[in-house]
Amino acid sequence: MIDEFIKFFALSFTALFPVINPLGSSLVFLGMVGDAPLKVFGMLARKVAVSTALFLLAMDLGGAAVLKLFGISLPVVQLAGGLVLASMGWGLLNQKDASTSGESSPALSDRATLVNNVFYPFTFPVTAGPGVLVVMLTLSAHASKGPFWEDVVAQLGILLGMALMCVAVFICYANAPKITLKISPSTAHGVLRVIAFVLLCIGVQIAWNGLSTLANLRANLPH
Repeated sequence: MIDEFIKFFALSFTALFPVINPLGSSLVFLGMVGDAPLKVFGMLARKVAVSTALFLLAMDLGGAAVLKLFGISLPVVQLAGGLVLASMGWGLLNQKDASTSGESSPALSDRATLVNNVFYPFTFPVTAGPGVLVVMLTLSAHASKGPFWEDVVAQLGILLGMALMCVAVFICYANAPKITLKISPSTAHGVLRVIAFVLLCIGVQIAWNGLSTLANLRANLPH
């Protein structure tokens, strides 16, 4: 049970880190908020972190219902989701350095406007974009294929990974003005490259699990 918990905790946190990318997203967030006091950044960071947690939780708990509604089997989700994750990892490995100055984004200086934008666009799509939907559906499907108690332990591991991810979002967003001064772009870029490679490997593994299951099902069909 403990091994299952650790496995899905590491899987969820590692899979979510590149697609949420709290360091990179915080620089986009900084550009959108503009010149505001640290107190305002802290308030917004807290609201965005809570909003992101609720968004991820809805995707995790509602993922199985979505699959049932559309009649999609778990192996198919594993195969398709794994391929998408691998594609994301490959894309992150090969993407060029992007400008993180945020100069092209207009600052939203009015506090009421900033609060109204907590969910859109600060939570979706800046923090949790379409890639997060794929990750959560894939994780939910991957954690729902064993006995009941193993599924519960797997979901607890995913929830802990989500919680720590949201804490990272809060820390990075609240300190966005300081991050630009403390961390060099090359260092942040190097960390993202390592995580991207891990994401590529995770995607290939999940896709292989789905493909193996589909192959076994096909082999067991009566001829």
